[in-house]
Amino acid sequence: MKTTNEIVKIPNVRCSTFGIFFFIIVAFFSYTSAFAQPNTQKQKVDIKSGYIEIKPEIPDAVIYTKDENGQVYIIHEGVEMWCDQAYVYRKDNFVKAYGTVKITQGDTVTMNSTYAEYNGNTSFAFASGDVVLREPKTTLTTDTLYFDRVKQQAYYRTGGKVVDTSSTLTSRIGRYYAETKKYQFLSDVKIVNPKYTVNSEQLDFYSESGGAYLYGESTIVSETSTVYCERGYYDTRGDTGYFVKNSRIDYENRTLYGDSIYFDRNKSFASATNNIKVLDTLNKSIIRGHYAEVFREKDSVFITKRAVAVTLRDRDSMYVHADTLRITGKPENRILRGFYRARMFKYGAPGEAPTSGKCDSIYSSEQLGITKLLREPILWSGENQMTGDTIHLLSNKQTEKLDTLKVFNNAFLVQKDSLGYNQVKGERLIGLFTNNELDTVSIIKNAEVIYYPRNEDNELIGINNTVSSAIELYMKEQQITGTKFIKKGKGKLYPESELPPNARILKGFIWRGDERLNTVNDLFKGKPKPILPKIKGIPLPEDEGEFFEDIPLDEIVLPETSKLKPEDLQNRKDDPKMKTRKDEDGGEVEKETETENKG
Repeated sequence: MKTTNEIVKIPNVRCSTFGIFFFIIVAFFSYTSAFAQPNTQKQKVDIKSGYIEIKPEIPDAVIYTKDENGQVYIIHEGVEMWCDQAYVYRKDNFVKAYGTVKITQGDTVTMNSTYAEYNGNTSFAFASGDVVLREPKTTLTTDTLYFDRVKQQAYYRTGGKVVDTSSTLTSRIGRYYAETKKYQFLSDVKIVNPKYTVNSEQLDFYSESGGAYLYGESTIVSETSTVYCERGYYDTRGDTGYFVKNSRIDYENRTLYGDSIYFDRNKSFASATNNIKVLDTLNKSIIRGHYAEVFREKDSVFITKRAVAVTLRDRDSMYVHADTLRITGKPENRILRGFYRARMFKYGAPGEAPTSGKCDSIYSSEQLGITKLLREPILWSGENQMTGDTIHLLSNKQTEKLDTLKVFNNAFLVQKDSLGYNQVKGERLIGLFTNNELDTVSIIKNAEVIYYPRNEDNELIGINNTVSSAIELYMKEQQITGTKFIKKGKGKLYPESELPPNARILKGFIWRGDERLNTVNDLFKGKPKPILPKIKGIPLPEDEGEFFEDIPLDEIVLPETSKLKPEDLQNRKDDPKMKTRKDEDGGEVEKETETENKG
């Protein structure tokens, strides 16, 4: 008979995998040595190497210790385990592993730690001490890891780090779903990539694709931009993202808002859909619409669907609308171009009349202080209607008020009178502004006028119909108060009775007062509302329940030799909880917004 301290050498033993290193229980529950009766219902554990030792001070344990050939090595149902020493408790169906513990399952998952234990009655595993869980594309490290073999889920709550092929993810609380290769991070979630850093309240990460779903207040910060959202998706390997709730992108001097935003870091590109706003903080301007594209490296913004650009001024902001707006150039030289059915509106100071216009296309340079109305333009300033082939508005760059008006080719100015229309036409028109109101107008070359002059009592003096080389008009409060003819040609002041109605209209005259823009809302007058697409939302994740079952402390049964305590297997009330779809009554799957741009 051998003494109780005698050591018996036997074949090896291996452990298990990630959460199945429970490898096992391997060795023991189905082990058919002298310590257990054969069990034909379980696959036999193949012990490859190791010493067996029985110690009287631990009567309930069978101890396996590494030998000169290597570690204790156990194989069981596709799971392999290596460790320096394994304690097997037959009575409790319980295994503890010490030393350099390694557990693998196939070629996909490997776990290392300095300590591991497995409860065969509950199929629950626990590992501690430099825990490292590896799969093909990620490596998880933490100091303590719980694994539920039935759920195929792992969990940590004392801080963990996941190293991906392109990023490092950290959080205080994490959960791993082995079947879907999903990590669920909560509390102090952070992704660090050489190009950017992500911070989020809650994040789901899929290790096979590198896709990260962001929930709650989240940011993606880089040297060139900061993305903010409260619901979004980001491909950490492809560097593209999609954000749908309270989303925005902050560039150095621009901020893009939208119901949904697509982001491509590789192309320095972003697009936004529905209720778009692009805020230019340096030039104090806002662009609105329902579809936009931003090319950061080109300093270019393209926006359509009720697009309107607002240049913010203390007392006289200017609004520009067109079917499509494009803003290009560095901040100090922004150029705005509007294409098709363009319109503009500029408030005057209190008591001043607004200025508005329509044309096919519009061009505006803040650096040059010029706005060009191109192709069939018309401009209203106060009571004056002006048309021509091209119209230029020049602003004083210091005061930011209108300074000069230029109308090129076929210039025509019309002003309504109680008895008809004051009209002046010529090849070119130049007007000068004071406080955003025309006070002097010069008509150059082939000038012709029909004008109803009045005395101080507003009584008609006559009707002036004159042709001249050039004409100057003097105005006060938008009304013509005087004229000056240069190289006067034929014409005279007619009594009202001597000039018939058909002679009171100059050739080419058209009154378009009913088209005038009187308010900002008139920018869209007569245009149909855009058809907005439905935004496909990102719902909160399904409620998959807590990791630990809700069992009272006094009902939790643990082996006496386990390092765990009942309170370790309970969900902590103070820990933040996962936001799930039930929190918002079915989830934010689709939404359709018809918000109008009101300027």
